[in-house]
Amino acid sequence: MSLFNVGFVIFPNLTQLDFTGPLQVLSRVPQSAMHIVAQSEAPVPSDCGLSLVPTQTFASCPNLDLICIPGGFGVCEAMVDDETLSFVRRQASGAKYVTSVCTGAFVLGAAGLLKGRRATTHWAYTDLLPLVGATHEKARVVKDGNVITAGGVTSGIDFGLTVAAELAGETTAQSIQLSIEYDPAPPFDAGHPDRAPEGARGALSSRYVKSRQAYRDGLERLSAG
Repeated sequence: MSLFNVGFVIFPNLTQLDFTGPLQVLSRVPQSAMHIVAQSEAPVPSDCGLSLVPTQTFASCPNLDLICIPGGFGVCEAMVDDETLSFVRRQASGAKYVTSVCTGAFVLGAAGLLKGRRATTHWAYTDLLPLVGATHEKARVVKDGNVITAGGVTSGIDFGLTVAAELAGETTAQSIQLSIEYDPAPPFDAGHPDRAPEGARGALSSRYVKSRQAYRDGLERLSAG
């Protein structure tokens, strides 16, 4: 049986949990092979000080069965980078699954892969999805044809388990969930703006202003060009 090639595209200032969450899940799917792909072999700094080491470059990466784009503030640069977008389009054309976590959706969108699709992204950016031709669906994981998008950060684990079930069956996916003891019981019910208290929402009100504008500017530049 041939291996199922999974590739995560990484770039400076990505959110590492967007990437490492689904990586940990999908690496446990039988007959799967993980590829950590970047423009060069140089370590890639994430947004929390952890540097990540690519296993493939855009030039050396094999044909992928699943391509996944994580999010993070580095998306603002990645989504306007011609080399990154060309690689994503090329791999997506032959992939069984085209996927993203968090704001990685905007790299897919900038590559023209979300037009006419239902999709999701981090809650702070969902209203920007129409700029790439997508319709927001309120869910942790949204599947539209072969395109699967996940919400913010920890949604990547849900995404990984969803794909694992599709590839290897629910029992295998449940075994993976048990093996990583993914049994969320957070101390606060503040993980979504629908439920978070006003104090928590207020503390974040300024955090995303600049990045939202940067996303909007980049996407509008792409559409104008």
